[in-house]
Amino acid sequence: MLMSTARTVTDGYADIEAVPERIGTFVSLYAGAGGLDTGFALAGFTPTWVSELDPFAMDSHRDALKRLADSRPHLQGITYEEHVGDLLNLPDEQLPAEGSADLVIGGPPCQGFSVAGKMNPNDERSKHVFHFLDIVERVQPKAFLLENVKALYSNRRWAAIRDALIARAEDMGYNTLLTLANASHFGVPQARERMFLIGVRRDVGTPEAPAPTTQDAPPTVRHALATLPPYGAPGNDSKCAAKITLAKAPVLRRSPYAGMLFNGAGRPLNLDAPAGTLAASMGGNKTPIIDQNVVTNHEGRSWVVDYHDSLWSNGLGPAASEPPSHLRRLTVEEAAAIQTFPVGMKWHGSRSAQYKQIGNAVPPRLAYAAALAMIRSIGHN
Repeated sequence: MLMSTARTVTDGYADIEAVPERIGTFVSLYAGAGGLDTGFALAGFTPTWVSELDPFAMDSHRDALKRLADSRPHLQGITYEEHVGDLLNLPDEQLPAEGSADLVIGGPPCQGFSVAGKMNPNDERSKHVFHFLDIVERVQPKAFLLENVKALYSNRRWAAIRDALIARAEDMGYNTLLTLANASHFGVPQARERMFLIGVRRDVGTPEAPAPTTQDAPPTVRHALATLPPYGAPGNDSKCAAKITLAKAPVLRRSPYAGMLFNGAGRPLNLDAPAGTLAASMGGNKTPIIDQNVVTNHEGRSWVVDYHDSLWSNGLGPAASEPPSHLRRLTVEEAAAIQTFPVGMKWHGSRSAQYKQIGNAVPPRLAYAAALAMIRSIGHN
């Protein structure tokens, strides 16, 4: 149960008006730390049943909704079932019942489809996209939203799976829409592309795609950092300990923020642009890099840019023996802010587990846009 009496908005969503009362309910599958659920909660929905494999992620999920409940009346005093463990192994009697929610939402494991993995069609985790529809068939919601990686939307290798998912949903009585969304077009300071398969029951309505709000002026990493206390202060002090070292054989691209200037896959961030996709493998040397001097001074040229320019000009190998001390890794709180999670929420588990939860999540502001599209699709005003 979530209990709160406060009304001051301190969750980082002051621009999103609180709804006075609940407008609908959802079952959440593969909920993770609650990225999708946070967005749908902001739009006025409440969970009835939540499933997640990782107990630490479920703890973080719970705290995300508690954080929202401080200023969102419709979330106060709600109760819902939590199920921790492999959804495929959950007994039928513990699964959500028919009519138990208006919506079913979730992002099944994507490792079998992601270009960051092996893209193995026999990966056991790929079965979950079809089990998602098993739950939809069981609950018979007004609508559903299945989220996954861009590759499942666009890669020819997965065309048969895409077609099978759509055919099954339509056989179950749902109108479907397959769409791709870039999070930076929806108020997220991150150019993260995600697939949505949206289904609306034929007797209810027709699915609509999320409507972009910041396509022409996406928010930047600097915007995200401005929502937090200074680096190292309480509330922004969950640091990554991975040392930053220069690549002995750097791989250059025209942009200093691309290529491989440092060991590991952690690339430097341009504070005045959206970040690239934050990966679930953050926590070590794959954690993005920030030039603290540029953060502190609010403007000026990053050392990374000068270093890249020197390599580009002379082509003689690294122009420095080691990076300056003002280069550092992204903190957990900064990664969460770039993903647009509630400001001040608690993250559970080890430091690497916290980064993983953030990297695996749907950005809540992108989820909020999807929830608004769902409201239009099922006929709410």
